[in-house]
Amino acid sequence: MAKLILIDGSSYLYRAFHALPPLSNAQGEPTGALFGVVNMLRATLKEQPTYMAFVSDASGPNFRNDMYAQYKANRPPMPDDLRAQVQPMLDIVAALGFPILRVTGVEADDVIGTLALAAQAQGIEVEISTSDKDFAQLVRPGITLVNTMTSTVTDRDGVIAKFGVPPERIIDFLALTGDSIDNVPGVAKCGPKTAAKWLEQYGSLDGIIERAAEVGGKIGENLREALPQLPLSRELVTIKTDVALDVGVTDLAPRAKDVDALRTLFTRYEFKQALKELDNGNATVGAHPRIESGAGAVRESPSPDQDHEQPSQGALLHEDIAPGSYELVTTPAQLQAWLAKLEKAELIAFDTETTSLDALQAEIVGASFAVESGHACYIPLAHDYPGAPAQLDREATLAALKPILETPARPKLGQHAKYDINVLSQYGIAVQGLKHDSMLESFVWNATATRHDMDSLAKKYLGYDTVKYEQVAGKGAKQISFSQVDLDTACRYAAEDADVTLRLHRALWPKLESEPALRKVYEEIEIPLVPVLARMEQRGVLIDAHVLRLQSQQLGKRMHELQQQAYAEAGREFNLDSPKQLQAILFDELGLAAKVKTPTGQPSTNEEALEAIADEHALPRLILDYRGLAKLRSTYTDKLSSMVNPRTGRVHTSYHQGGAATGRISSSDPNLQNIPVRTEEGRRIRQAFIAPDGWRVMAADYSQIELRIMAHLSGDEGLLKAFREGGDVHRATAAEVFGIAPEDVTGNQRRAAKAINFGLMYGMSAFGLAKQLGVDRGEAGDYMARYFARYPGVQAFMEATRKQAHRDGYVETIFGRRLYLENLTSRNQGLRQGAERAAVNAPMQGSAADIIKRAMIAVDGWLAGRDDARMLMQVHDELVFEVRADAVEAVRAGVIARMSGAAELKVPLLVDAGVGANWDEAH
Repeated sequence: MAKLILIDGSSYLYRAFHALPPLSNAQGEPTGALFGVVNMLRATLKEQPTYMAFVSDASGPNFRNDMYAQYKANRPPMPDDLRAQVQPMLDIVAALGFPILRVTGVEADDVIGTLALAAQAQGIEVEISTSDKDFAQLVRPGITLVNTMTSTVTDRDGVIAKFGVPPERIIDFLALTGDSIDNVPGVAKCGPKTAAKWLEQYGSLDGIIERAAEVGGKIGENLREALPQLPLSRELVTIKTDVALDVGVTDLAPRAKDVDALRTLFTRYEFKQALKELDNGNATVGAHPRIESGAGAVRESPSPDQDHEQPSQGALLHEDIAPGSYELVTTPAQLQAWLAKLEKAELIAFDTETTSLDALQAEIVGASFAVESGHACYIPLAHDYPGAPAQLDREATLAALKPILETPARPKLGQHAKYDINVLSQYGIAVQGLKHDSMLESFVWNATATRHDMDSLAKKYLGYDTVKYEQVAGKGAKQISFSQVDLDTACRYAAEDADVTLRLHRALWPKLESEPALRKVYEEIEIPLVPVLARMEQRGVLIDAHVLRLQSQQLGKRMHELQQQAYAEAGREFNLDSPKQLQAILFDELGLAAKVKTPTGQPSTNEEALEAIADEHALPRLILDYRGLAKLRSTYTDKLSSMVNPRTGRVHTSYHQGGAATGRISSSDPNLQNIPVRTEEGRRIRQAFIAPDGWRVMAADYSQIELRIMAHLSGDEGLLKAFREGGDVHRATAAEVFGIAPEDVTGNQRRAAKAINFGLMYGMSAFGLAKQLGVDRGEAGDYMARYFARYPGVQAFMEATRKQAHRDGYVETIFGRRLYLENLTSRNQGLRQGAERAAVNAPMQGSAADIIKRAMIAVDGWLAGRDDARMLMQVHDELVFEVRADAVEAVRAGVIARMSGAAELKVPLLVDAGVGANWDEAH
């Protein structure tokens, strides 16, 4: 496959300058940065790319300076020693045959982004050589990042492992954290962990902005103060991918080296090894890259020239940490012997090797099993490299394994077993009898102690270094499919998976056995949920791609109309996406008064600023409408239709049990839990989620579940009474707080009560409440004081929960799940107070998560004997079903009964269930 390597020249130079000592040649010329860059370039040439380019910033301002005058204003001037090495660097780069690109008006990042996407569209593999975190937003299939200084390759899973968010959320992530080097304003005190947590909770930057009032404490105040500048920050960190260039990808073929020029340069700067290789015609051996990856993907390891780490302090050193003895099964006799072992085993650890991380499109390459620590087998089924030895027939072997895998009486153990269950389902095997999952054992024992992938768990709980995927399949662009790994190497890797899974279980299970409440959460919630989620993923949800395409077209047409109307209102054409141009038209040419300013005092053109002047002129509203439609189109209507599985005609998400520490289930690829519902255009997207002919979509949603859990846990009589009476709880709260009859409560009073009811669970301060309600801080404080006076049990519960958290280091859900909290003993007051707020909220969120999981298990069990309804999606506190039209009422009643019965609270657990031809109609 053709390959394009794009080198971030500025990153190379600065990184080498700071990483290497201040070297110089005999004439006293600085050479340290130059030396580092030359070595990295020689390693790049060793890869023999089809195309390559060295991209650096052109002199002068760029379009980001037009957006924000303070962009990079804090950067110190380039050190003289570094400036002296810039021209020699460019001379050597050119002599080595690298095309050099420097485009005025944009940054090197934008040139690289444009070329990367253009190459990917042409089927050309792209490698971006950089250490700049901004480029993580470009990672996708066919585009990876390489940090030559640290010998690492970062793919999608590596981005998630490093930042806690996927590539498509990096822009939002960077907008929140800001960048002190580039002087990009973010949210004060919002670090990477906070940004990742917010994005997981609210889905996107727009979701965070929309629900900013829910974020409590000082960091919540910081977030709300930063709201006017966040859209600008997002624009500043977004890499342009449509720069007009004079060259295309295929114009970037390597040029012939200028050997004479190189000899002169290498001699002058005393690069003796480079000079020797130049004269001898030898190539430099490149560094050994290391994949950065998340759980369930390629596993991270030290590079081959590093010593393995010793067991970490505090690791549980198990007696069987020595490498195991593994058998490669390639004959019928060997298979029969292992079938006999599996038939007699008390517990079967199993794992699959496949061609893809997408379980529903992966092909199985082999399977591994272990029934005793230190002994395991690997059964290769589809290794197809040239000269591969004969293997057992895949169809016949899976048929032989099927009775064992499908027998509930044969207990099974896996590590993230849902993946393997889904893979095997594609071959007609419905795995039953899942007894344990080492990932979930670790997650229930302590969700925040470590990542829950096998490598991390083996290191922490066994003190054992596993064989890493890259050690058997290669790295980066040169990585091969597991089907091409030789059988002996594959056996060592794959059999170890089953063996280590068994070892982990034997280390973790005694811990859970010693804690009855945790064992109950594990055995009664998490393990039974695995096959439920697997079935939901396998079913998928029916999407009308045609509807989505029409919506995209309609959005595009409407955007064009809005654009033309905006031109007419402005009196000329302009770039609707340019804050600078919009600022000039609104405030200079039209003379509107700026009511919101940027942090630098300039008139803002963000959403808040435009809303503030939308009644004074037609143009601001047109811009707001245009932006809203553009976001919907790019994020939803264009994307969802491309994710329909061509085999099933459905969208298949992946649900994650071991992600959020509170126990909340998350969804990805696609994230079905983040589809907008608050605007008409957003709700229309749900219209594309449909049922087959003769069926209906049913959506069943818990009503105010976290507030009901607060009433249950606090035991406050006033709050309990409000729920038991079954009226409007916010109106009842307002009546209590303001000391008036419920029928006399005004809309503003009810709104204040609702804000307090929900805000308290997230640690909202009087300042935050004041901002949300548009009142002064004193009035908001008075509201809260009245609330606690009328609901003293709530305040007592909050204080008792804080004390318990400090005493135990964790809080618990109604069902006994432990939620450990970092920073409770931090010397940093802000971190400590944030942990205390989380301690109050965690029992509500965690209990809500446990309740809907219990509901899913109960509903799934009830539906198992029916053919008239299927559970498809879990979205926060909502379950979505396909129901045959003639069974709607019976299914509705059965679902409501089981969801309502998922917990016994001191207040009713209410469920609303709607039905329609599509998901939107069902609400």
